[in-house]
Amino acid sequence: MSEPYIRVEGVSKVFSSLSGDDICALRDLSFSVQSREFVTIVGPSGCGKSTLLRIVAGLLQPTSGAVQVGGKPVSKPIKGAGFVFQKPVLFDWLKVLANVLIPVELAGLNKRQYEDKARKLLSLVRLEGFENKYPKELSGGMQQRVSIARALILDPDLLIMDEPFGALDALTRDDLNLELLKIWQETKKTVLFVTHNIGEAILLGDRVLVFSERPGRVGESISIDLERPRSIKTRTDVRFGEWEVEIYNYIASRHTTRAAV
Repeated sequence: MSEPYIRVEGVSKVFSSLSGDDICALRDLSFSVQSREFVTIVGPSGCGKSTLLRIVAGLLQPTSGAVQVGGKPVSKPIKGAGFVFQKPVLFDWLKVLANVLIPVELAGLNKRQYEDKARKLLSLVRLEGFENKYPKELSGGMQQRVSIARALILDPDLLIMDEPFGALDALTRDDLNLELLKIWQETKKTVLFVTHNIGEAILLGDRVLVFSERPGRVGESISIDLERPRSIKTRTDVRFGEWEVEIYNYIASRHTTRAAV
């Protein structure tokens, strides 16, 4: 097997609360992700999933342990990564095309040279014809499509997604799951995707990392060997249901044990 694209080794993160108490978000966390692998992360609220993403991206430094991305140690915000968060975080005063081009502007590149690519990405996320609309004229799902196009504009090797569809209704979420699968099939980015939705984690991932309660660590790593390309019909595979039950039982059992202590 080739060298992992992401390597997380013995990472712990401790925060200090306002009262001065230490809060351990992650403890001795280790895992790796291969290039072009789609890895989803699921676990209970507050188990450090979002903290982990910020550490991998170099936006937050671990208290101990180390992270490598692309064979290089992460000690500052990394280049070559696209970010999609739960909220689209679009600029209300800019039109859709201009929002997609924001990373180009921040990188000091010529926006005109990227306009054609931005239009192609908007077409890829099924927003062709909406280039001159403002965010307020779009639905929540459409706004999230814009944020995905924006994350891809500089052709990043790594796509980091922190519950990007968590605030959407179930039908819109399913629709965007399928769109993301199509995009990944075409671009083959390495993806690290956090979600609270077990079904979503299984549908999207090559592998699901199941986190324990805080302090977060990998409790289980489940390979999802369902045939690709996937569709809503994939959910009818008997193994899909078995994995859902396995992951749910793992999270529920750890929560019950913690509550009883």
